[in-house]
Amino acid sequence: MTVLVYLIAISLGLGAGGLGLFLWALRAGQYDDLDGAANRILFDE
Repeated sequence: MTVLVYLIAISLGLGAGGLGLFLWALRAGQYDDLDGAANRILFDE
């Protein structure tokens, strides 16, 4: 039963870490220009 408590704590920690990384990526501007990369591959400048 104590193993279940550890597993729940670890899964909550990993979930919070993933959410933190996603929010960091949003604030860093990783998702600002989704169409730009798709268009840049088609046109050679």
